Amino acid sequence: MASAAAARRRSNSVKDAIERIEADSTHHLAGPFVDGSPTDTSPSTPVRPPLTRKRSRRKGSLAVLPNPVAVTTTLWSDIVTLNWTRVPSSAFTLLCIPIVLWFNWQLFTPGTTNPFKYMLFIQYRVGDSEKGGSLYRKGYGDIVFLLYYVIVFSFLRQFLTLHVFRPLAPQFGIRKQRTVDRFAEQGYAIFYFTISGTLGLLAMHASDSWYYKGETFFNDYPYWRMAGFMKTYYLLQFSYWLQQFLVLVLRLEKPRKDFQELVAHHIVTLWLIGWSYLINLTPIGNAVFITMDISDIFLSYAKVFNYLKMEMIGNIVFGIFVLVWTYMRHYLNLYILYSVYYDFDLIPQWARRWSPEEGVWMVSWMRWQIFGPLFLLQLLNVFWYFLILRIGYRALTKKELADERSDDEDDDEEDNEKED
Repeated sequence: MASAAAARRRSNSVKDAIERIEADSTHHLAGPFVDGSPTDTSPSTPVRPPLTRKRSRRKGSLAVLPNPVAVTTTLWSDIVTLNWTRVPSSAFTLLCIPIVLWFNWQLFTPGTTNPFKYMLFIQYRVGDSEKGGSLYRKGYGDIVFLLYYVIVFSFLRQFLTLHVFRPLAPQFGIRKQRTVDRFAEQGYAIFYFTISGTLGLLAMHASDSWYYKGETFFNDYPYWRMAGFMKTYYLLQFSYWLQQFLVLVLRLEKPRKDFQELVAHHIVTLWLIGWSYLINLTPIGNAVFITMDISDIFLSYAKVFNYLKMEMIGNIVFGIFVLVWTYMRHYLNLYILYSVYYDFDLIPQWARRWSPEEGVWMVSWMRWQIFGPLFLLQLLNVFWYFLILRIGYRALTKKELADERSDDEDDDEEDNEKED
């Protein structure tokens, strides 16, 4: 009896946790589809800019326009406090310094090795490909490249969020500050994932693994000579996820309620990227990137249409998103897991040893080192998939997919009208 009662309590606790997530307006997946007004959200930028209000054409009404002003003191203080990840002007200054130094070195000391090239361009060319183009290997200078482009992505994210997407939100009738922040965040996500998803497909198309030929992940191992396009794409993806991880773990933004869930996702993602790059398994990493990026495009579009109160289009896009997510995050990822388990034995016999100096790492237990993070990623995807299906069910049965206009927003507008 005691064990049965304990089991019921655990069941109820899981059910309560799921219901809390579904009603959590700050959850990165369920939040945009929650009915009603959020209780406490974190903006896409940690420093909330002041709002500028101007009277609209309709008499007595006020339009809320974002006034994106980043708070900063000096460049050095922004470097020490990591505030450059928030302030686009500081990030821009930091990314320009190596460019200026590279040009000065080229101008005044031509013919010598320019040390700043490691920050700006991929290095370690080893020859030409039979298909055309140069081939590259890994090198310690890749670390400098990664760190530099973390700064680049910090600038891009904050500049586009503050100066492009936030000012654009009121043009679509988005007036509430919390929703403006979310709209800007998803606008940047659409911008990035559209580009990265396209580049990922192009990188795969130029390789032997097109389209998801699992046996090619292993039969020509080691893949230590990469096409220039593939190496650039891979390192930029690495930099992007490092930048996103820093935002989370350094608490540069107010943590969301699903903070631990997102940290786990980013850790697994970085584990996959770093380990696959180190052990020369970039084809399988490229395949995983595509499944993540393409599905995230449709997730962000579904959120944006929900913010815009375009219920019919939002429902259609959400339906498309569910189909894309099912195919990308589950069918293809499960196929990749299948390939890791069964095609691992296609690795050439000479490469089944631990010899980093020769670029081979594939001792027998490495099968599980590859399978492990992919399986953890799939578990996270299954958890989110369950939430997605619950959201879809709620939309079909209760018609609650789209946000409703909140009472507090109306009250704020009425108070402002009285003040005027």
